[in-house]
Amino acid sequence: MVYDVTEIQKMLPHRFPFLMIDRVIEVERLKRIVAIKNVTINEAHFQGHFPGKPVMPGVLIIEAMAQAGGFLLLLEIPDRDKKLLYFVAVDGARFRRPVVPGDQLRLEIDVLAWRGDFCKLEGKAYVGEELAAEGIVMCKMIDREAAPKESGK
Repeated sequence: MVYDVTEIQKMLPHRFPFLMIDRVIEVERLKRIVAIKNVTINEAHFQGHFPGKPVMPGVLIIEAMAQAGGFLLLLEIPDRDKKLLYFVAVDGARFRRPVVPGDQLRLEIDVLAWRGDFCKLEGKAYVGEELAAEGIVMCKMIDREAAPKESGK
């Protein structure tokens, strides 16, 4: 099943400028997801990373992988609007080629383990057939009500 950005926003809490996936093109529930991120020069991070030589920050590529994985996991959670997924670790992150405006990232995420509120995902990001980045992302599901509140300072 294909999901567009409107449907993605029904599942994920992220919004502009931090929503990092534009389309979901493949879902194998509880196992695998493939999502697309269209990389454009209009993204704010390109103003400073790097002027005259724009490169998508690696941490945002990892975030895009995590959001795709989060979408897959949240498909299985009936009360998903009451949950958040937090990063707990990233292992083995490797960046193989720069990702630049005009590229289209294909994010391929496989579930390695999912026990209770903890999940371990293997992510790979491709531009065309070329591997751009990869890593293992671990996340924990929490209740939104348990999320830390800002102190108001």
